[in-house]
Amino acid sequence: MAKFVFGMNQSLDGYVDQHEMQPDRVLFLHWTDHVRNLTGSIYGRRIYEVMRYWDEDHSEWDADRHEFAAVWRAQPKWVVSGSLKSVGPNATLIDHDFETAIRALKAKHAGEIAVAGPDLAGSLTGLGLIDEYRLYFHPVVLGRGKPFFSGPRPPLRRVANDVIGEDVVRLTYVPA
Repeated sequence: MAKFVFGMNQSLDGYVDQHEMQPDRVLFLHWTDHVRNLTGSIYGRRIYEVMRYWDEDHSEWDADRHEFAAVWRAQPKWVVSGSLKSVGPNATLIDHDFETAIRALKAKHAGEIAVAGPDLAGSLTGLGLIDEYRLYFHPVVLGRGKPFFSGPRPPLRRVANDVIGEDVVRLTYVPA
């Protein structure tokens, strides 16, 4: 059975914003290794559309970005959306009865599957399907934006904490 993990970069006040919190090289390489070791990822529509950036090479990329793109492209992806009509390479669209489809993914696969997107994670939290939360805190306060937790969550128990790069702290929690 797969382990569903929700983890994202966020501000100290709990907001996610991919543009405000750019990773340093250590954190970027951490994310590359993380993606490399996943069984796959489940995306909500909005974060999937952001991540499609990695589907095509860009001339300004350095070697680290080319490596991340290759790893991301190779990874199986499942996209939960009622509005998308198609998805890119190595991706499967889940456009109806997402609870049944997600439960089937969890039962069918082994290893870690990343859950990407706060709204999707909120829905899966409500269904009791998130096994672990990884909060990557950056030393910024945004005061606005999309919250990491999109709704009520179960009581959590901290199982790990570590520093990644110069100033990012990762806190890891499991449902208590």
